[in-house]
Amino acid sequence: MVNPFDAKTVVFAKHAQHVVLVHFPIALFLTAVGFDFAAQWTGKSPFALVARFNLWVAALATLPTVVTGLLAWQWQLGGHKLKGILLQHLLLGVVSTVLIWVAWWIHARAARRQRVLPKYRLAVELLAVLVVGATGHLGGFLSGANGG
Repeated sequence: MVNPFDAKTVVFAKHAQHVVLVHFPIALFLTAVGFDFAAQWTGKSPFALVARFNLWVAALATLPTVVTGLLAWQWQLGGHKLKGILLQHLLLGVVSTVLIWVAWWIHARAARRQRVLPKYRLAVELLAVLVVGATGHLGGFLSGANGG
């Protein structure tokens, strides 16, 4: 039996890092969207500030998540051509990452120019929530968490 506290097991597991890291950008992004909607609804700028900060950290957290996902693909499948749910998960993961960065960019640009946030950002964020949810759903099947 493998020791779960063995550093070698933790660092060199073929997919463990991705499976663990993926939760950070998801949670940070969903929290940011919640705060952004609260800012829009209440008109309180502290909520918008918290949303922007969470979006920034979520966007940064996507980078190691994407890298570890690509490494898991290389290590587990030897870089073979992807198909089915795994290919869909990869494509949706890339789209999720881009949408999270776009949402952050919209907030950062408005803050830099000291302008009011555009309302279309809420549609971008809702689309991103749906794509992130679909990506996570497929990832759950791949990990076996959803009975797959």
